[in-house]
Amino acid sequence: MSTDVTEPQGGPQRRRSREMSLDHGRPPGQVPGYDLERCLGVGAYGEVWVAVERNTGRRVAIKYYAHRGGLDWSLLSREVEKLAFLFADRYVVQLLAVGWDAEPPYYVMEYLERGSLAERLQQGPMSVDEALAIFRDVATGLVHAHGKGVLHCDLKPANILLDQDGKPRLADFGQSRLSHEQVPALGTMFYMAPEQADLEAVPDVRWDVYALGALLYCMITGGPPHRTERSAEEFDKTPDLSARLAHYRQVLTSGGPPTEHRRVKGVDRALAEIIDRCLAADPAKRFPDVQSVLTALDQRAARRARQPLMVLGAVGPALLLAVVAWFAWQGFNAAMRESNAALVARALDTNRYAAQNVAFAAGAELEKRFEAVDEVAASPQLRQAAAQLLAKPELQSLLVRLSDPKLTEAQLASLRAEYEKNPDRLALQKQFAVLVDSAKKLGEEPGLASWFFCDAHGVSAARVSVGRTVGTRSTIGKNYAWRTFFHGGPSDREQTWRPAPGEHLERTKLSAVLRSQSTSRWVVVVAAPVFDGSPERRFLGMVGRSTEVGRFIQFPGSETQFAVLVDYRDGANKGLIVEHPLFLALLEKGELPERFKDYRLGPEHLPDAPERQQRYADPMAGDEEGGQYDQRWLAGMEPVRVRGEDTGWLVIVQEAYDAAIGSTMDRLKADLVRYGMIALAWVVVLVVGLWAFAARLARVGLRS
Repeated sequence: MSTDVTEPQGGPQRRRSREMSLDHGRPPGQVPGYDLERCLGVGAYGEVWVAVERNTGRRVAIKYYAHRGGLDWSLLSREVEKLAFLFADRYVVQLLAVGWDAEPPYYVMEYLERGSLAERLQQGPMSVDEALAIFRDVATGLVHAHGKGVLHCDLKPANILLDQDGKPRLADFGQSRLSHEQVPALGTMFYMAPEQADLEAVPDVRWDVYALGALLYCMITGGPPHRTERSAEEFDKTPDLSARLAHYRQVLTSGGPPTEHRRVKGVDRALAEIIDRCLAADPAKRFPDVQSVLTALDQRAARRARQPLMVLGAVGPALLLAVVAWFAWQGFNAAMRESNAALVARALDTNRYAAQNVAFAAGAELEKRFEAVDEVAASPQLRQAAAQLLAKPELQSLLVRLSDPKLTEAQLASLRAEYEKNPDRLALQKQFAVLVDSAKKLGEEPGLASWFFCDAHGVSAARVSVGRTVGTRSTIGKNYAWRTFFHGGPSDREQTWRPAPGEHLERTKLSAVLRSQSTSRWVVVVAAPVFDGSPERRFLGMVGRSTEVGRFIQFPGSETQFAVLVDYRDGANKGLIVEHPLFLALLEKGELPERFKDYRLGPEHLPDAPERQQRYADPMAGDEEGGQYDQRWLAGMEPVRVRGEDTGWLVIVQEAYDAAIGSTMDRLKADLVRYGMIALAWVVVLVVGLWAFAARLARVGLRS
């Protein structure tokens, strides 16, 4: 059984339908003034032919009824009656003439060239937009028909014809009823409502609502709802009409709502709900009339029309908020960068000024030491005592032997003991002690190791310990010609090295950092040459004053800001860190470890460029006891000058970034983020509030 054929009311009609389907190769009759061309289709109660009107040449469609039985007259009169009711309605195929007395009876209607919607659907499903356009016109035509009291009762694709513009027209009102009629009307399987499939049913406008939903479902999916090959075969195998109708009702009411339409591209939630409500098995859950369907479509269209504006309204503020947030974020970052740069610049300036002050103070301290050593070296008493020491042949011979690097330790010890007890040396020692005691310019500050005098051979002839002397050893009689403070070179020589005539210190100078042989501590020596008063300026020896490393500069710093002294003179010790807070901490515990002679700054580490000044790395951070220095530092650097000359020493004042800048930046960042979040929260609240108000207005507008 074709699922697009109207269900006949009884057995005779069913047999006649089969006979006509087998015998429609020739027209059932002639119509005066028309030439029949071809058969368009066969229905349960008749067939439709295309004919040409002889006078005008226009094509028309002629519908013949099977025979002149009472039922046929009833069908013909009913359909003609409904078409007459709907005369001139652009949504309905127009009635042109009626052959009441013909055999078989017929009526003539306009011919639509593009055929029926069923023929169009043979090509495949329609797009949602195309289907909705036809659906809306069909629904409008039904509203017009219902408005004139006509219920179609058999809406399906075969009963909708398409004009040359593709616009639909309602056709085949053979099963239609007037709204006041109580006569049942069977439609087409899978298009008629479940309650319509009852020979006792009373016509209801909701039948057309169901058929309208089935029509739209078919247009977008390619087939009517609930139809499967199995269900169609079962209906064909059921000859009894009542049983077939009962089975149809059972399929529609127990099978659940169809869902295929929800998987069609372009079917949104609103359209799916409209289709679902049209196809509700319970008529109480359906739209009450076709106008309600159109209203739902209009509301959907209104929402879709507003959707771009709503999207724009939603996306617009969101984009605006995003743009504002982006600019705010950029401004925030710029403010943080500028604030950080300003604070860093100020901290660097502060450290640079501090380094200048410390370097000036260190230079002043060195100048005092230079002056004190110069004062002792220029003393006539020291010159006289040194000259007398060198004038005695037996003592001169002893000094020469003490300078012999080939002597054994035992021989040296014996000679040193002899030299230490020599009366002339003791006289020099006594005179040297008096001179040192008179040099009070620096006093006996903590950490001062000793004063000493070496003769022209480099042999230590006098020594005076000042300040702490615990753990010191006698150096009298030892040869120090190889030390930088004697020969004036940038680095110590081999201990066996002895100077040639004229190889000695020429002016007051700061020695390289060295390990004291008497205290085993790191020291530096301010040394000055001693010359006699003759024009030849005969070299008599040198006066030296040693100071422990780590106790030279004074800076009222803290754990987060302190001064460091670096020896950056050419030589083996170039870049050696002379003073550091870690040195002081370790000196308080005892000796300075040997490893500290390896902690030095290379040219790539000096804070002499903006980048390294802003991200200075403390060399002590790698030490096993220097973990607290492993952080980012801000540094300023200044050379130490004495008597207008650069000593080669550098003062670096460094300050912990977190202490100087980090805490301030953290507070600033927290404040800006807090204010930004408050502002953002207010903007979001306002936008959400406006949207809620707009959505409420939209809902009120839709309801009205």
